[in-house]
Amino acid sequence: MLLPESIQNLVTALERLPGIGPKSASRLAFYLLRASEDVAQDLSTALANLKANTAFCQECFNITDAGRERCEVCESTKRDGSLICVVEEALDVLALERTGGFHGKYHVLQGVLSPIEGIGPDDLKIKQLVARVANGGVKEIILATNPSMEGDATAQYLQTQLKHYDVHVTRLARGLPVGGDLEYADQNTLLRALSGRQEMN
Repeated sequence: MLLPESIQNLVTALERLPGIGPKSASRLAFYLLRASEDVAQDLSTALANLKANTAFCQECFNITDAGRERCEVCESTKRDGSLICVVEEALDVLALERTGGFHGKYHVLQGVLSPIEGIGPDDLKIKQLVARVANGGVKEIILATNPSMEGDATAQYLQTQLKHYDVHVTRLARGLPVGGDLEYADQNTLLRALSGRQEMN
């Protein structure tokens, strides 16, 4: 069945989003077609405002409101500036903030090293991280990249870049998830859980 050009253009645009395949894109497009005018208008306005009203913090490269040079975390005097948690994406900052257990500051790399995709050190915010450390006042860097091949490679690269500075570099612990069963854990997870075992208090 041939679709009208406006619908096909929307389906094609939606397919470009991560995690959206042709069927999901078609379902979303037809939902918007059937939905009230308000739903489509609200989505259109939100998309138009997304780029216009957001920017990147000039210190940590997290997202912030347009017109602001620094984000709320970087401007806060209640956060510990000597402790920086390095993450891949802004969504990782949200995940860590939801825990309520981290009171330092962040540095968003905006990706990971991936030679297959042509992403090298110059494509990430690595030089800016090194500059923050070089300026002094930073005591610990927590590498919180994902436990993937690319995340591990990025963490290793960052460690080599930071070893010349008087800063403690740590990596997030890994192991078994709460509520998980040993029989379902993969070999790498079990090995990491064993090597990262702790004393019982």
